[in-house]
Amino acid sequence: MVSPSAEPVLVAWSGGKDSALALQEVLRDARYRVVALVTTVTAGYERISMHGVRRGLLHRQARALNLPLEEVVISPHAANEEYERHMEAALTAARARFPGLDAVVFGDLFLADVRAYRERMLARIGMRGLFPLWLRDTRALAADFVRQGYKAVLVCVDSHALARSFAGREFDTALLGDLPSGIDPCGENGEFHTFMYAGPILRAPILHRRGEIVVREGRFVYCDLEEIPTT
Repeated sequence: MVSPSAEPVLVAWSGGKDSALALQEVLRDARYRVVALVTTVTAGYERISMHGVRRGLLHRQARALNLPLEEVVISPHAANEEYERHMEAALTAARARFPGLDAVVFGDLFLADVRAYRERMLARIGMRGLFPLWLRDTRALAADFVRQGYKAVLVCVDSHALARSFAGREFDTALLGDLPSGIDPCGENGEFHTFMYAGPILRAPILHRRGEIVVREGRFVYCDLEEIPTT
């Protein structure tokens, strides 16, 4: 039972493993009360920005988490200025809906420049960031994700870092063993992105099937996940 006096927070939700683990951390922390997820979606493509996951699968995740979803819609190839403007507007609107809200939870692990960027953006509107996974050992974190029974698939691979064949693979013990030396086990340097479709924080698995493999910008390899209709 979450105390009504707990601090309300938003969780920055990419649909992947790191945001799932960050959400799990704050759900377990009695100091906080998660009021909504916030996700950036690219207009036209109707997919989670950078990860390339269909909007419908994002909505299924939110329902399986039993949490409201705030979507921040940006144009394809949006510059930082557009992203910041739309994100700040969404966060300001959320603060009006949820009294006492002044923090956003992120799943960042160790990239100090990314954390500093988020903190500067939030500070402009009087908010702050929470980073529950910060400086955790990424090898241990990846192994723990698998050990807890989470399931995820690699939906985007940077072919400058990993072979294209990694796109569409399960994020499991076998994959962790196959990652080349120098690749972060959590993909924190942008080597890959994931979609979490089963695990202890979901009320039910997200049904999907793996579809077409698509290469964008001659570099980024996406595995399209298709929704399986529910009966």
